[in-house]
Amino acid sequence: MSNATMWIHGFHAVEAAFDEGSVVQVWLNDQRLDKRAQAFLNRIQDKKIPVNMVNQKMLETKVGEARHQGIAAEVRVQPAKNENHLHDLLETNSAPFLLILDGVTDPHNVGACLRSAEAFGVDAVIVPKDRACGLTPIVRKISSGSSERVPFIEVTNLARTIDDLKERGVWLAGLAGEATETIYQANLTGALAIIMGSEGEGMRRLTREACDFLLKIPMEGRIESLNVSVATGAVLSESHRQRITKRK
Repeated sequence: MSNATMWIHGFHAVEAAFDEGSVVQVWLNDQRLDKRAQAFLNRIQDKKIPVNMVNQKMLETKVGEARHQGIAAEVRVQPAKNENHLHDLLETNSAPFLLILDGVTDPHNVGACLRSAEAFGVDAVIVPKDRACGLTPIVRKISSGSSERVPFIEVTNLARTIDDLKERGVWLAGLAGEATETIYQANLTGALAIIMGSEGEGMRRLTREACDFLLKIPMEGRIESLNVSVATGAVLSESHRQRITKRK
């Protein structure tokens, strides 16, 4: 088990960490006397986890001025994985379902993408080490525990990783607004990596050129694009639907 710890905040995130068994200690605002706080306190005390009743200023020494809802917790965390973990995954899984985030920098988007990845059966999320968002406290909070359950792999050279995936028979599908094929027309089953580009700029040129095919999400109205986490949820959901249908 990793010895690394970090502070998270907000009831949903802390409760998810508690359910995962990763909470080391809890700090609770001494003004929180409501039923939700009391019920959670009872659960914590049953597990003999240290609880510190503190004031607002003390809480802010751990989480700043974030919307903490009066609760913060120190939790054990799994660090990001590396290329070795990806290699092991590919050795044991002949049809991996992967999500690649090419330079997504907003931690809220990365956290939301991790939630979608878990919900729709993604085996691992891959990101470049540089010019991208890693496993920050905000990412872990927004992911509601998915960051601890879905392997988050940081790679030194994304282009090389993509080449390795192709050599292993993994198909690469990139989302691009100018694509002619929609996510509902493509075969999104089997060994597949969905590639999502950064906010505003999309995929980098080399990443786009490495894709086996490009896809778009058909939309109505005057909206030209979706938030990257919303778009990720849409394409992962369609791939998941196809995979379930194929298994029946």
